[in-house]
Amino acid sequence: MAHVQNNSEYDFTLILTGVKSLNREIADALFEAGCDDATPSLRLGQVYLTFSRTATTMADAILSAIRDVRKSRLGADVLRVDPCNLVTQAEIARRINRSRQLVSQYIVGNRGPGGFPPPACYISDESPLWYWCEVAYWLRENSLLPEQEFRDARDIAMINAQLAYQHQCKMSGELCNEVREALA
Repeated sequence: MAHVQNNSEYDFTLILTGVKSLNREIADALFEAGCDDATPSLRLGQVYLTFSRTATTMADAILSAIRDVRKSRLGADVLRVDPCNLVTQAEIARRINRSRQLVSQYIVGNRGPGGFPPPACYISDESPLWYWCEVAYWLRENSLLPEQEFRDARDIAMINAQLAYQHQCKMSGELCNEVREALA
């Protein structure tokens, strides 16, 4: 008996680099390259493609969309998958459909098992940011987030890490090689 893979529709946004504007020629080239399930937009000089793509996993959907962008022959590439991996306390609360107060209690250890991940960085002293993937892992380990949502967060974080690495190597190839050799 053949294994049937279930496809689902995944919504995500890719932030492009290598194109500075959005016109009919660019939109048509992206459409013809396979991005016919995306809506292009321009925000603050940055081109975005918002997809509703059918695939077996979120990672498969995103990776196939990246390949399609690269096929467009526009010189376009993907800078990262949005939403950003960094989240505020309010965004954590929104993503898990809980109050900011409850999330605050998780953070300081007054609720839940403790061990909430530390902030990744701060916008200001009063505005910490967390890596969503680390928060999703903690939530999943404590049965507060479905497994699939954790996997999607993990996959997006991994894809974004690779895209960031590729982007940095394009900007500083020599340094990229030096770092790669030093850490090998």
